[in-house]
Amino acid sequence: MRLAFSLLLLASSVAAQPLPDSLFKEMRWRMIGPHRGGRTVAGVGVPGTPDVFYIGVNNGGVWRSDDYGRVWTPIFDDQPTGSIGAIAVAPSDPNVIYVGSGEGLQRPDLSTGDGIYRSSDAGKTWKHLGLRDAQQIPMIVVDPRDANRILVAALGHPYGPNAERGIFRSRDGGKNFEKVLYRDENTGGMDLALAPDNPDVVFAVLWAARQAPGEGGGSWQLPTGGLFKSTDGGSTWRQITAGLPGGEAGAGRIGLAVSPARPRQLCALLDAEKTGGLYRSDDAGESWQKVNGDPRLWDRSGDFAEVKVDPKNPDVLYIANVAAWKSTDGGKTFTGFRGAPGGDDPHRFWIHPEKPGVLMLAGDQGAIVTVNGGATWSSWYNQPTAQFYHVATDNQFPYHVYGGQQESGSVGIASRGNDGQITFREWHPVGVEEYGYVAPDPLDPNIIYGGKITRYDRRTGQVQNISPKPLRGSSYRVVRTQPVLFSPVDPKTLYFASNTLWKTTNGGTSWDEISPDLTRTSYAVPKNAGAFAGLDSEKGTHRGVIYTVAPSHRDVNVIWAGTDDGLVHRTTDGGKTWKDVTPPQLTPWAKVSLLDASHFDDLTAYAAINTFRLDDLRPHIYRTHDGGQTWAHIASGIPDGGIVNAVRADPARKGLLYAGAEGAVYVSFDDGDHWQSLRLNMPATSIRDLVVKGDDLVVGTHGRSFWILDDVTPLRQADAQTATLDAALLAPQLAHRVRWNLNPDTPLPPEEPAGQNPPDGALLHYWLKARPSEPVVLEILDAAGQLVRRFRSDDRPEAPLEGRNIPDFWIRPPQVLSAEPGLHRFVWDLHYPAPSLPKASLQYPIAAVALNTPRSPLGPWVLPGIYTVRLTAGGKTLTQTLTVKMDPRVQASASDLQRQFDLSRELGAALDRADEAVRAGKGASGLSGLQGQLVQLYDAVQEVDAAPTTQMATAIRQGLASLDLALK
Repeated sequence: MRLAFSLLLLASSVAAQPLPDSLFKEMRWRMIGPHRGGRTVAGVGVPGTPDVFYIGVNNGGVWRSDDYGRVWTPIFDDQPTGSIGAIAVAPSDPNVIYVGSGEGLQRPDLSTGDGIYRSSDAGKTWKHLGLRDAQQIPMIVVDPRDANRILVAALGHPYGPNAERGIFRSRDGGKNFEKVLYRDENTGGMDLALAPDNPDVVFAVLWAARQAPGEGGGSWQLPTGGLFKSTDGGSTWRQITAGLPGGEAGAGRIGLAVSPARPRQLCALLDAEKTGGLYRSDDAGESWQKVNGDPRLWDRSGDFAEVKVDPKNPDVLYIANVAAWKSTDGGKTFTGFRGAPGGDDPHRFWIHPEKPGVLMLAGDQGAIVTVNGGATWSSWYNQPTAQFYHVATDNQFPYHVYGGQQESGSVGIASRGNDGQITFREWHPVGVEEYGYVAPDPLDPNIIYGGKITRYDRRTGQVQNISPKPLRGSSYRVVRTQPVLFSPVDPKTLYFASNTLWKTTNGGTSWDEISPDLTRTSYAVPKNAGAFAGLDSEKGTHRGVIYTVAPSHRDVNVIWAGTDDGLVHRTTDGGKTWKDVTPPQLTPWAKVSLLDASHFDDLTAYAAINTFRLDDLRPHIYRTHDGGQTWAHIASGIPDGGIVNAVRADPARKGLLYAGAEGAVYVSFDDGDHWQSLRLNMPATSIRDLVVKGDDLVVGTHGRSFWILDDVTPLRQADAQTATLDAALLAPQLAHRVRWNLNPDTPLPPEEPAGQNPPDGALLHYWLKARPSEPVVLEILDAAGQLVRRFRSDDRPEAPLEGRNIPDFWIRPPQVLSAEPGLHRFVWDLHYPAPSLPKASLQYPIAAVALNTPRSPLGPWVLPGIYTVRLTAGGKTLTQTLTVKMDPRVQASASDLQRQFDLSRELGAALDRADEAVRAGKGASGLSGLQGQLVQLYDAVQEVDAAPTTQMATAIRQGLASLDLALK
C-alpha cells in the first residue's frame, strides 16, 4: 500500500484546527551563528571562584563561563523569556542566583520580560518568582548576610503607565514581594546600591522616561525620579537633593556606585540637560558636588549610566558609555580604557572585590573579561548572541544567510560548512550598516545590497553608496530599518523604501520614485503617552516611513507597502497609482512590521502589526483575500506578550503560515485561524524576521543569531488525517550528496565555537500512531529494486567513538529507528552498508571517523538518481520516492562517479571476503597487512567526488589480485 503525499501546491482545503504537536515535535532547529556577541547589560562574577562569570543578554538568555570568558554556556534556554536586564549572585551562597528579565533600557529595539527568576543550584534549574507586569528589571541586590533578602528595581512598561514599578523587597527569597518605594505609575526603579559596611543602608534611583511612538520622535523624561536613601533596609526612604540638580534639569537617569574601600564615598552619573555629569558624595550621599561635566561620560542615558569604583582604590573610577573610561584621580580626568569613541557601547562593569585586575565588561558586543587590569581581554567572538533585524538568503549552494547586526555591522554566513561545522571560516561582513535589511543579488551572489543604501562586491570588498538621496532633504525620511529587497518576479528590479518607494533596474546607478509619501500627515499623540504627551515638541507633526514592502510573487506591477505609523497601501500598476487599504483597526503608530504577499493569488496578503509602542503587547496579524478591501484579525493561539514582528506564507502549501514573535516562532495550518508554537528546541528569543528558503525555514533573531529549521516538508504534508493513520511515510525532500572534509590542517581547538551543519544525508519522516508489536523496518531500494540499506528498530548499533581530543561534531552517535508513537525524523547518510574492517585499522584516522557508525568506515556513496523508501510497520508497507542529486559544486561526470562507485563496491566486497577468511582462521597472518592496504585504498577512493586516478586504479587492481592470490 502506498500513501501518497504531495507538496500541496494546489491544495484548496486546510485543517480546521491546530494539529497535534506529535506531528512535528521531533523537528529540530539548528543554530548556524555567527558567534559574535550582542547587546549585554547584565553581568556578574563570583568572588569566591574568580574564573566564574554570569551574563544576561538582551534576548539571549543567561550564560555562564568558568574559564574567565573563554567559553560561554547557556543556562536559561528552557525558560519562557530571553530578555535579561539584571543578574545577582548571593554573596553568602553563590549557588543562589537571581535574574531580572526585561532589558531595562530606553531604546528603539528593546524587548520586555516577564518578571524575576531564582536558581538555588547555580543555574541548573530555575523558578519564576513574580513581578510579571514590571516588564523591565534593570537591577537586583542581595543582602550579603541573607540570600533570601533582596531588593529589586522595577522600571515598568517602557511605553505606558503601570503600577508594578519602583523598588520592591522580598525577605523570603522571592516568595513574596512588597513595594517599598513608589512615586507614580510613570516613574520606575532603575538602580540600587548597598553600603558595603552596613547593608541596611540602601540607595535607590527612580527614573521617569518614555520614548516617542515613532522612532524619529525622540525620547521624553519627567522630573519625578531622583536619588533616594534608606537606613532601615528599605522600609522607609527619603529623597536626597543637596548638591544635585533639581526640577526639570535633573529629570534624567542616574547611575550609582559606592566605594567599597571608602563606604561614605559615592559616585553618581547624572543625565541633565545643562548640569549633567559625574557627581561625588563624601558623606554617605547626604550632599553632592559636581566633579566632571564631560558629556562623553553621561550623555545618552537611555543606554548608559554605569559608574564603578575600584574596590581597593577609591580614586580609581570606571564609566561605561559609548566607550569605557577610566580615572585615577577621583573622576577629575578620564582616559579611554576600552573601545573607541565611535563605539563598543559598553553597559556594565564588574570588578573582582579582592583582585581588581579581574574585570568583566558587558556591552553591545557581548561580554569580555580581563585578568590583567585591561591589558588584554577575552574575545566576544565566542557568543552566538547577535541581534538581527531582518534575514535574507541567496541562491548559491550552499545558500548563505544575511542580516544587519545591531552595533556590529553585517553578516553573510554559509548555511553549511565544508569542514563539518560552521566556523569563522564560513562568515564575513558584507559591507552593510548594522541596522536592517540585506539583499543579495538573485543573479550574482557576490553583489549584495543593504542599509540605506549600499552596494557591496564580495570579490573586491568595496562598498559603494547608491542612495537615491545622498544629500537628504527634509522631505526624505529614513529610520534604522528601511526595506531593501528584490522583486520575486523580476530579479533585476530592486526596491528601496524611505517615506516613498524607490525602484532601480540597474543596480542603483539610477532610481525611479514610484510612490508619493505613503505615511500619515499628522496624528494625535497616543493615549499611552499619558503624562509625557506634553513633551512632544512636534505636537504630532513628525512623520513616519515605509517600514515594509511586499512585492507580488506573480505580477511585477502589484506591490504592498506598510508604514511604521500604521498605514497599508497597494498598487496594481507598478506604482503609478496607490490605494489606501489600511485595516480599519489600525491606529496611528500601530507599526506595520512586515507584509507578505500570497504565492497563490494577488488579492491575498498578510500583515504583522507591532503595537509595542502603543503599550499593547498582544499579538496582531491581519489577513486579506480581496486586495485589502476587508481584513480579518488572525492571532488566535499566540499568547499575550508575543508581539508579532513577522509573518510569512509558505510558497508550497496554501494556508501554511509562519509567524515570528517575541519569544518563539509560530505556525498555522489553516491560513492563520489558529496558531501553535514551533519553538521546539530553540531558546526563547525575539524573532524579528523569517524566510522560507526552499524546504528550510530560516530565522533572524534579535539576540541568538541565525537559526534554521531544516526540511519543513512535514509541516507541508501532515494534516489532521495523518494523526488518525496507524502509519504514514511522508514524501522526502530532494537530497543532495554533500560531503564535508577532514581538514588536513591542524584542527580548530574543541573550544572554538561553531554553528551546526545540516544533517548529512536524506531526511526521512514517518508517523506511527502506536508502537507496533513487530520491529519497524525502513529500507532504501535503488531504481532496479535492489536493496541498498535496511534499518530496523531492534538494531543495536555500536557505541560512538570517545576521546577528549576528538571534536564533538565528529562524534555522531548512530541513530536508532524509533518505534515509539509520533512523527520521527531519520537521517539516511546516502551510503551503502560499510565493509568489514580489520580490528587493527580502527585507529586509521579517516576510517575511524564515520558519521553514523564512528568505529567503522562508511559504505560507498550512492549514485545520484531515483530511490524508493519503504517503511514496514504494524503489518503495513508504505513507499515513497526519493531523489538524490549531486552537490552542484562538483564537476565530476556521471561516468566518473560510476567508476568511483564500481571500484568502491569491489574494494568493499574484497574487505568482506578478507574478513570472512580471517574469522574462519584462513591465512590470518598473511592477510593482516593486505587488509590494511585495502582499507587505505578504499578510503582514498571514497575521500573525494571524482574518478580514481590512473595510478590509483592500478593500485586497486594490484591489491585485489594480491587478495585473490592470498585467499587461494
